[in-house]
Amino acid sequence: MAALRKAGFLWRRTGSLKFCRRNLTGTYDYDLVVIGGGSGGLACSKEAAQLGQKVAVLDYVEPSVKGTKWGLGGTCVNVGCIPKKLMHQAALLGTALQDARKYGWKISGEVSHDWCQMAESVQNHVRSLNWGHRVQLQDKKVKYLNLKGRLVDEHTVKGQSRTGKETVLTAKNVVIATGGRPKYPAHVPGAVEHGITSDDLFWLKQSPGKTLVVGASYVALECAGFLTGLGLDTTVMVCSVALRGFDQQMSGLVTDYMESHGTEFVWKCVPERVERLTSGVLRVTWTDSQTGREHKDTYDSVLWAVGRAPETTALGLDQLGVKVNQETGKIIVGADESTSVPNIYAFGDIGESRPELTPTAIKAGKLLARRLAGQSQQLMDYDNVPTTVFTPLEYGCVGLSEEEAERRLGKDGVEVYHAFYRPLEFTVAERDASQCYIKVVCERGGDQKILGLHFTGPNAGEVTQGF
Repeated sequence: MAALRKAGFLWRRTGSLKFCRRNLTGTYDYDLVVIGGGSGGLACSKEAAQLGQKVAVLDYVEPSVKGTKWGLGGTCVNVGCIPKKLMHQAALLGTALQDARKYGWKISGEVSHDWCQMAESVQNHVRSLNWGHRVQLQDKKVKYLNLKGRLVDEHTVKGQSRTGKETVLTAKNVVIATGGRPKYPAHVPGAVEHGITSDDLFWLKQSPGKTLVVGASYVALECAGFLTGLGLDTTVMVCSVALRGFDQQMSGLVTDYMESHGTEFVWKCVPERVERLTSGVLRVTWTDSQTGREHKDTYDSVLWAVGRAPETTALGLDQLGVKVNQETGKIIVGADESTSVPNIYAFGDIGESRPELTPTAIKAGKLLARRLAGQSQQLMDYDNVPTTVFTPLEYGCVGLSEEEAERRLGKDGVEVYHAFYRPLEFTVAERDASQCYIKVVCERGGDQKILGLHFTGPNAGEVTQGF
């Protein structure tokens, strides 16, 4: 043992697994180990490898409660942005077909939508992206391991395969980018047993049919929007307000448009229980918070969109002393994405107070890789990050909401410029443009610095990106 210590080794034992790692005077298996193969983790690992670092990335997808599973690429690729945007596009095409007649297109016969065809096409595209990510890792000489990673110490990660086989890796630095998963309201009887989440919706082989969407986050409204657009009877149950954290005037325009185009909303209601009837349909019971009255209706599917939880519980953070916000479960990080333990970093959706946005995680991951490789000192700028809600009438924004600007500067310190407008493509089709609106929130004094920009209308993502 003395000879081993002279050679710079430390022996440790974890359960029945015995392994050896070098101390700080020696070397490690890798310069960087990334736990999490989502957009941020992949961007970080590939950037580090391009800078000459020896890198491994661990990714493992726990099947959803309903057994849904997917490949490499994380939430955005598999059960988020990509399939969501494609199904949103499918719904927009349905609206375009309605407009087409006014533009002279002769469409004969009944127009209907085939969920199975759409789902197969979307899922095949997602699988191609899974494969593409694996090829990119191989091309950039990043070691990909389909293992569930857990921290042992500040330089050691233990990975476990689906069969239970364990592998130990040592690294100079460890980055956590495990993202999050949808939450179920476990206190509601039948919620877990009979409901689905966004982890399942995009991989359904058959149409969800008449659907109740519980929640009013952007995930809830986006899903409800395209389900309605595809011709499905869809209801949104809102417990409090829609699009919490966004500008509430704009939120009202989004939901008004959805209501006028077929999505039903039940406001200020709380689900009580979900039961499956002998006919196979789901009976949902809820309470109106304003009147106290109980209501019931039946649905083919219940989609829970009541928030997301960070994937941090199985990482072994407590044993290492990595500080976590006990309320949110997210890792407390510094401006440089460092955690409370040296050599361990975290970014993306699991970082406390970080935007849960794919492009943000990609940028933050690349910048972190450059800093860890000693190639840059540039930090990620999390101010004024633009985002778009892909509801039927899209909503794009950057900067502060009107409410937040008034909270910071006072009502008299804010000037708002705003206008309703009519998109040219709405004119011939005679579409209602009463919710198409732009608002610029400015500081009242001086040069009237722009604090926030908000836009509802077609192609809001591209418009906002331009600004």
